[in-house]
Amino acid sequence: MADIIKRTTLMVRDGDRAGHWYETVFGMTKWMDTPFTLSGTQLAAGKKGDETRLIILKCEDDLIGMIGLLEWLDPKQDALAELPTEIAFGAPIFVVAAEDAKATLERARALGSRIHCEPREWQVTGADGKQRDMIGCSFWDLDGYFYEVNQIVKVHN
Repeated sequence: MADIIKRTTLMVRDGDRAGHWYETVFGMTKWMDTPFTLSGTQLAAGKKGDETRLIILKCEDDLIGMIGLLEWLDPKQDALAELPTEIAFGAPIFVVAAEDAKATLERARALGSRIHCEPREWQVTGADGKQRDMIGCSFWDLDGYFYEVNQIVKVHN
């Protein structure tokens, strides 16, 4: 059996604000919210004794596709002075399957997200060889993580 990537954890400036964004924009729910002290060994960030908070949000599955929000409480971590306007090498690109891509984008816009691409129609041939008509858009969350949001409109046989 192959290993399972169950969660991606993102460093955020404000756990409450970031959590609200993910709950509102993607409809995620809080699975866990706990403070902990770094050991200084496993995580390649911070140092031993740093006080942090980990919020884990989930969509429909309790094992995969979760998002962790890691906030430094003491000492506070230095965040980027300016949020990105393009994706840098090494930065993740999150791809979201949405029921209504336009509505997802509008929820992100209402909370202050930087919009990269307004909803547009496009087509793609899937791994099964079938053509799919799509609506897609993209934006950044409040801490500078990039999201591509896609909605399948029709699958051609």
